[in-house]
Amino acid sequence: MNRRNQTVFITGATDGLGRGVVLDLAKEGYSLILHGRKEEKGKALIADIQTETGNKDLVYYNADFAHIDQIKQLAHTVLQNHKELHVLVNNAGLGVETKRRVSTDGYEMIFQVDYLATYILTKLLTPLLESSAPARIINVASAGQAPINFADPLLEKHWDGVQSYCQAKLAQIMLAVEWGTSLLQKGVTINSLHPASYMPTKIVTHMFRPQSTVEDGVASVVNLVTNPKLEHVSGKYFNRQTETKALSQAYDPGARSQLLQLSEKLTGI
Repeated sequence: MNRRNQTVFITGATDGLGRGVVLDLAKEGYSLILHGRKEEKGKALIADIQTETGNKDLVYYNADFAHIDQIKQLAHTVLQNHKELHVLVNNAGLGVETKRRVSTDGYEMIFQVDYLATYILTKLLTPLLESSAPARIINVASAGQAPINFADPLLEKHWDGVQSYCQAKLAQIMLAVEWGTSLLQKGVTINSLHPASYMPTKIVTHMFRPQSTVEDGVASVVNLVTNPKLEHVSGKYFNRQTETKALSQAYDPGARSQLLQLSEKLTGI
């Protein structure tokens, strides 16, 4: 993808993997839309990236994904303020947690932040991506995947932190598989990836020992953003930079249909 006049929107941009991707793309001259949930960290990010790269084509928007209204407003702000969008990187997310939390909307927190935000932003920003085509959507998922139990998708009966995280990540992959072909027909690709294993980020180090570097993950995400060979590749799952297969439920049309119905019910979109 030619970086000139290319606009990339990265969620979860103020820390860890997201921040690394921002730095890399800023150095290459991309126009960047950045998201975070703390205003002061967003302002610091803009200042740091401008100082380090000289790239001043940066804008920051604040939104807490624990509030569905704020996710929707973020999308509407992008639509209102930007005439083009060439890449959406759905990166913001929570890791494995030790206690069940509920969003302000009453939904299990990890499912909302990791998956429902991806669904909402992708759904609402697709028209802008289509009008800017060729365009790409990238879901930062995980090799940690678990089937969704549609009898208890928000884990109200039996909550488990690993299950919560892994099913939300699989949901991101399922969404990309489901929409891969239809979006490609309109010039937009959508793919998911496991960027790297146990990077030393704040959603990892509280529970796990790091095994990879943030730079490993950044390279994987940037590959999906920039690799010209992936211009017509859509609906796929990558382990780092290698296309591979996700958990089998991702390829079950019935399960994907149930996921879309659930997503529409929970978000109103």
